[in-house]
Amino acid sequence: MRADDIPAEETGREPVASADRVTAHGRSTGPGPRRYDLVLFGATGFTGGLTAEYLARHVPAGTRWALAGRDPDRLAAVRSRLSGSDPASAGPDLLTADADDPESLRAVAEASRVVATTVGPYLRHGDGLVAACARAGTDYVDLCGEPEFVDRTYLRWHGVALASGARIVHSCGFDSVPHDLGVHFTVGRLPAGVPLRVEGFVSASATVSGGTFHSAVTAFSRLGQGAMTARRRRALERREGHGAGGGDGARRVRGLPAVPRREGRLGVWALPLPTIDPQVVLRSARALQRYGPDFSYGHYAAVGRLPNAVGIAGGALALVALSQVRPAREWLLGRKGPGDGPSRERRERSWFRVVFLGEGGGERVVTEVSGGDPGYGETARMLAESALCLAFDDLPPAAGQLTTAAAMGDALTERLAGLGFRVLAHWS
Repeated sequence: MRADDIPAEETGREPVASADRVTAHGRSTGPGPRRYDLVLFGATGFTGGLTAEYLARHVPAGTRWALAGRDPDRLAAVRSRLSGSDPASAGPDLLTADADDPESLRAVAEASRVVATTVGPYLRHGDGLVAACARAGTDYVDLCGEPEFVDRTYLRWHGVALASGARIVHSCGFDSVPHDLGVHFTVGRLPAGVPLRVEGFVSASATVSGGTFHSAVTAFSRLGQGAMTARRRRALERREGHGAGGGDGARRVRGLPAVPRREGRLGVWALPLPTIDPQVVLRSARALQRYGPDFSYGHYAAVGRLPNAVGIAGGALALVALSQVRPAREWLLGRKGPGDGPSRERRERSWFRVVFLGEGGGERVVTEVSGGDPGYGETARMLAESALCLAFDDLPPAAGQLTTAAAMGDALTERLAGLGFRVLAHWS
């Protein structure tokens, strides 16, 4: 289904068949037992292949899992590559499914407790799988950094997922795990019950993935449609009692002004980052009382030198402008394929670092989340661990469209401790 074909007026009020099985967490998981604990959709792509390799090394013994995709031969090649590192392992099962075939997606969703997908751009390829999981009561995770898609799935499938018990968790890669869980970690080091202010500063050296590039160009080309969808979501949330200002009317949650500036505390130039990450952070703040009665967040790129900051800002504006013109957009999309990726050597040289400055109640804290290659290696690990967390960890009852902090919080942070969640400074 193409993004333009999604009815704007749908708001996730579709009837759902009752489920007859309830987990220890008190949430339904669809009729009858599931054949698989976890299915990875899109394993034949570059990032999907890295995610499959990570899962093959880290799934607990006895895990029932499968790889899904539209090409059985390529899936078999991925499984062969996985078993090559462990000849004693039979490897995951293989399931044939296509993003444009609703019946095949329904079969995948109904067979598994959790589905993870790397198949993007999600505006073009993602709605059918979210629909299938929401209807089946199946937990879902993806790598989506496309705000319009996330808003559309909220409008269409949040209510369905609430009724079925499914947890729909978008943005489980570099968008937006380090930022969402990094703020969650920072808030946990500040006093409770007081106004809090947190700012995140992102620096990285990495190659942008083909899928991320295609998603960004697609999003830039649809700024008007995206803004309209966001307004519809805000209107629905207000009717449901979750207005843009806060989660329950008594609390205030807001973004800080997006203004470039010199950040003397870190010795960098701070450029506002209009990615999905601050949106995710603010949704977590609205969902979780621990963020206090008045929470504000700002999200920035940290750039060391002014000329570099000017160049980055100019390049971003040029990319947005080119994305509006169809021939230029098609040229851009032809420069990097969704399945393209850098060599292992290039990925091993890549890194990221996010520093968070938090304050409230007379205390200040500086925390950091850092790791290796953000676009591929770390993203594959984050997605895989998010899926394993939903499948196996003891989590609070929850359903509907959720953020990583609201759905998994400390449990996922513990799984990703190797990323380097740490306090750099804390003083009163």
